[in-house]
Order: sequence, then C-alpha cells, then structure tokens
Amino acid sequence: MIVVLKDNPDKKQLDNLVSWLKSMGLDIHFSKGKSRTIMGLVGDTASVDSDLINALDIVEMVKRVQEPYKNVNRKFHPEDTVVEITDDIKIGGGSFQVIAGPCSVESKEQVCLVAQEVKKSGAGLYRGGAFKPRTSPYAFQGMRDEGIKLMLEAKEKSGLPIVTEVMDISHLPLFENVDIIQVGARNMQNFELLKELGRMDKPILLKRGLSSTLQELLMSAEYIMAGGNERIILCERGIRTFETATRNTLDLASIPLLKTMTHLPIIVDPSHATGIAHLVKPMAMAATAAGADGLMIEVHNNPAAALCDGAQSLTPEAFADVMEAVSKIRPVAYRG
Repeated sequence: MIVVLKDNPDKKQLDNLVSWLKSMGLDIHFSKGKSRTIMGLVGDTASVDSDLINALDIVEMVKRVQEPYKNVNRKFHPEDTVVEITDDIKIGGGSFQVIAGPCSVESKEQVCLVAQEVKKSGAGLYRGGAFKPRTSPYAFQGMRDEGIKLMLEAKEKSGLPIVTEVMDISHLPLFENVDIIQVGARNMQNFELLKELGRMDKPILLKRGLSSTLQELLMSAEYIMAGGNERIILCERGIRTFETATRNTLDLASIPLLKTMTHLPIIVDPSHATGIAHLVKPMAMAATAAGADGLMIEVHNNPAAALCDGAQSLTPEAFADVMEAVSKIRPVAYRG
C-alpha cells in the first residue's frame, strides 16, 4: 500500500499516522520526490482501512499495490535510485557507467594491464572474476582469494573501483575491500546469500537468472532491500531461449519495461548475452539507445588465450571502438 501525502503535511498529524501504522507491525518507507511525498507501507496491509487513511487532511491518495515486490517498486519510489560507488562514480538517474575487464583473473600482469587499458578508453569500473561458476567441474574455476588480491592490486594501480562475483556466503569476508559485489545469474535465487547481502552496506550488482522472469529478478532484489541494503544495480545478461546461434538471447525490451516497474538502475552485459565478440558492439549500442544505465563488457589482452570465455571477450582496441560508438549514442538516448 502507498499513501501519497499533500504538500507540507501537518507534522503532528503525520507523526500520529506513522505511530498508528507502526503499531500494526508495518514498516514505513518515505520517498520524497520533486512534487510529492509517498509513504510506502510494507507488511500485511490487509487489515488497514484505506478509507480511514484517505479521509485524513494530510493525505491526497491511497493505493493498494498488487505486485509482490514492494521496496523495489517504482510506485513506492517514483524517483530513480542513484547508486553511489565513489564521490565521482554513480550509476542511475542519468549517470551512465561502463564496467569492463576480463572474465577471469589469470595473472598479475594480465589483470593490471587490462585495468590500465580499459581506463584509458573511458571505463569507470573494473571487473574480473576471482571465483568462477562453470558448467563443467573440470573447467578453470578461478584463482579464488588470490584472484581478489590481484584485483585489489589492479584497483590500487589504476584507481578504478572493482566489481567481482561472490559464490558463497562463506567467501564474503574476502570481499571487504571490493567496491561492488556481483551476484551471478546462477545465484540470483540463492536466497540465503541475498539475505546476507541485504545486511551489508555495499553496492550489489544483481544479474538476471538464465531463465528468470522480470518479476523473479525484482523479487530477488526485494530480498536484498528487505534486509536494509538499497544499493542495488540490476543487470540484464541474456536469457535462455530455443535459439542456439548465440549464447543467450539479449532481452532489450526488459530495459524500458524495468524502468516502469522499478526505480533501481539497470545495466546490460552484451558479452554474456551473445557469447560472440563481434556482436558486443551492436548490442552495446542498442542497449544504450534503449535507455540502459550502463554496460558490462568483457575485455582481455589476448582473447584467444583466455582461460574463460575468450570467444566473447574484446581486445582493448575493440573495446575502445565500442566506447567511441556508445559515447555518440548516449547523449541522444538520455533526455533527462
């Protein structure tokens, strides 16, 4: 349920309303926009008399929200959420960022070299996998804790904030100095992990599951927000369909759809969505034109020798070309 307040509501009446609602076991989230203030009521609102609330002098309107996701719902929070990574780097609300780097951390030389290269081309954040979820148990599983140490070294040398994926709750102590914790597609519905991330004060990059609906993605984000962590970035990375020509099917329509459903920022990963390097540029351009708040692109100094996902990785030169193309589309796509 949402309660839309009139301009400059009487403080005493508002305090009384809040106290009454809290006495019913409801959590209340305030969202102050440019022209109005909204109270989002989270909990069992079945017994709440909406007509009684609507009759109050300070209330403009009361609406019941049918969707099962509440905190992430744009009805609760009409203004775009802006996730602040550093004072200068933000995602959402008009702030567009590109996250780039290798699929997996392979060596100190590789991870530091690629960090410098993507920064030179304009990337705002650096990605690299230390823990790698792989379909085959015999495939390269990542350098694990040593990989995180190398990512932190690359961060120190390049100045770029880092993004890396967590696989298990037990690994979280290793992520203390990681700037954004990524939840991969296979863990999107690992609810115990999501609950734990909800207790953290750190940005979370939540990737859409391989066969998940948009509502399921938002319900996973709801798990994190229900724990108190509102710093969530959604990521469309392609879904599994009958098509086999590409690794996945990039759901570009999800971008404008999600913009109507949630206030959270949405970025797109064209690398995992297509699995083919030469498709990354056109899909990055299309995602930007569709209104994405950012991109996540895999870059490797020698894709042919990559230990993981070399076929979808760009060379630093190809990445620079993508950045130039995106920079021309972005001003036209974003109207403010």
